[in-house]
Amino acid sequence: MEVTMNGLMAGVLYALVALGFVLIYKASGIFNYAQGVMALFSALTLVGIMEGQVPFSHLINAVLGTEIHHFGWHINAFFGILFTMVVMVALAYCVQRFVFRHLVGQEPIILFMATIGLAYFMEGLGDLMWGSDIKTLDVGLPQGGSFAIEDLTAGWAAEGARYYGMYIDNLDMVATVVAAILVIALVLFAQYTKQGRAMRAVADDHQAALSVGISLNFIWVLVWSLAGFVAIVAGVMWGAKSGVQFSLSLIALKALPVLMLGGFTSIPGAIVGGLIIGVGEKLFEYQFGPMLGGATENWFAYVLALLFLVFRPQGLFGEKIIERV
Repeated sequence: MEVTMNGLMAGVLYALVALGFVLIYKASGIFNYAQGVMALFSALTLVGIMEGQVPFSHLINAVLGTEIHHFGWHINAFFGILFTMVVMVALAYCVQRFVFRHLVGQEPIILFMATIGLAYFMEGLGDLMWGSDIKTLDVGLPQGGSFAIEDLTAGWAAEGARYYGMYIDNLDMVATVVAAILVIALVLFAQYTKQGRAMRAVADDHQAALSVGISLNFIWVLVWSLAGFVAIVAGVMWGAKSGVQFSLSLIALKALPVLMLGGFTSIPGAIVGGLIIGVGEKLFEYQFGPMLGGATENWFAYVLALLFLVFRPQGLFGEKIIERV
């Protein structure tokens, strides 16, 4: 039971990253390779803003010979997240203005290659702006195991067993609640708003969407801004859990099997896929890890996704491909 619960919590964190992929793919037909780096960049920016760090301080000091690193103030988490959102919206505008505006109607592989270049650019920009050292992100989220759950489950064991109750991380529980609220809000936005319907139209056909008066530029800025907001949420959760470091961008790789299981165009599918991957890898590690030398969590998700693709290539909730023969 404890292994299953921790797997569900880990799956929610995977799903938070996968949501950013789904949003952009659902709205523009682009597989955004840069989503993991967006989570890293947003976390770096949030820490820098909260601590009053001077952007590009290393470059400025090297050129001017100064020793300026901080403004001398600190900003609380709420305003830090607001300012970070402003930065991500500005980034979304720049991405649309200088990159994707010139790629309207191009093949999907061209757009995918553009996101690869964007990922490396953002990683270098984050390093240049805020430095490459590991940072601590504290936005006031609870840390450590939940004593309430541990006390509640302590009596579940058989008499005489050395059992102290289930260990469930408080941060994981907060992430679960936040992910649930986020998914509900995104589904309602995509299904019941004019902008949400326009996003789906743009994903189906750029030229057809333009012909009926949909502003492609506005929709792309909107969807990249939404993906930036999801990246902030994922960056906050992962940064608070394991620190803000450049390996944070690699969590995007763990989102790939989540997308394969849930479907590239389904917001609820990202959550379901994340839960399946999270529980599956924890249970497999617990049951078979010792027999296979351990560390099965590093590859189990990809093997499971590969097997799943053989039987259902579109994923559990993905749109079925219907072609006229």
